[in-house]
This record gives sequence, C-alpha cells and structure tokens, in this order.
Amino acid sequence: MRVIESDAGASHAVELKSVIEAQRFGLPVLVARDGEDRQRVFVLEPHDERLWVGRGPECDVRIEWDEKASRSHAELMRVPDGWAVVDDGLSRNGTFVGAERVAGRRRLQDGEVVRFGDTAVTYRLPRSFGASTVAADDVVTLPDLTPTQRKVLASLCRPLWNPAAPAVPASNPVIAAELVLSVEAIKSHMRTLFAKFGVEDLPQNQKRVRLAELAMQAGLVSHRDL
Repeated sequence: MRVIESDAGASHAVELKSVIEAQRFGLPVLVARDGEDRQRVFVLEPHDERLWVGRGPECDVRIEWDEKASRSHAELMRVPDGWAVVDDGLSRNGTFVGAERVAGRRRLQDGEVVRFGDTAVTYRLPRSFGASTVAADDVVTLPDLTPTQRKVLASLCRPLWNPAAPAVPASNPVIAAELVLSVEAIKSHMRTLFAKFGVEDLPQNQKRVRLAELAMQAGLVSHRDL
C-alpha cells in the first residue's frame, strides 16, 4: 500500500486530481482527511491482502491523529472484486459503514464511507475494477446529454487525467479550440451543463471543478474517453 498526501491548503481540484491519478492503473483507494484537514489517499496495491487500520505505528492505514480510534482498530481484507472491512470487537468505539456498526466482516461498495473513531474514510473503486460507480437508483437521474455536450465534458475533464497538466479543468477557449467551436458556443453548452448537473448556483470558481467531478463520478467521462 502507498499513501498520497496533499499539501496543506490544496485546492479541491488538486485533491480531486490526486485521487484520479491514484486510480489511473485500476486500483481501489481509501480517501480520508487527517488532523490538519489534509487529504490522504491510501492506494490498495495488487499485492495487498490484509491491512490493519488504527492509530498504532504498526498499522498499514494509520490514522494517528484520531484519539477515538484504537491502536489496532479494524482490518481490511481483500475479497473477490473488492475489499471488506473486519471488526470483531477489537476496537473501543466500533467501526461504522454509514450508520451501521460493523459486526464481523462487511463487504465494501464503491462510494461507501467507513468511520473509524472520528475519521471518515471513503472507499473508491475505479470504474474498470468492478461494479459501476453509479448505484442503480441513480441511473435514472443522470442528465440526458447530447453528443456535443459529452465532448465538452470530456474536454473539460482532460487536464485532470494528465499528470503533466495543471490540476484545473480546461478553460472555454481551450475546449473551443479542441472541438473547433466558438467560445460563445462553449459558454452556452457550459451554462446548459451547469443547469443539468445542478451546479449553476455555486460560486463561479467552483462550478467547473464540481461539474468535472460529478461527470467522472457518474461515469459520463472516463479515461477511455480521453
């Protein structure tokens, strides 16, 4: 297992890009925030089979900042097509997936949040790894996009998949040049996309990042599209 730690004060776009890069080779990750509110991404490598979670220095997924977590709090176990969390009563304050306390072994689903003490850890599967990221109940709520809108989204997200590019979504002029459209046409498409994804009321400097994040989480843009 390896850990990718964001710098203090890193933007949401930089943090999002670090998660995407960690998943680039089809590896599941755990995403948490430490005691200084920095993002930590724990990459679950192919050779990992059993990992300990806790405050102790011997733990693989170490959450040393959390006083409510036990030194050896719980265990992560590889299972077919994913991972499970195991808590057989070893931890003092328990392990929770959502609001449900774990008793024994609990298989994890993509996007579920596991709480060890006061630390919330999100389990993320790359779309190529197993089941779809989008729950069946959410599929019907995905926006109905035109082919051009899908191309605009792919162009918007492209820099976030490129390790050499800045960790910000593409600008309107960059998208326009790539798709051979006018900047005004791209602005119009972006306004429509903001509305379709429900981000039109966000501050201007947050709309593009949130739109890119939602598009990738929903599987509307993936590495193969880029």
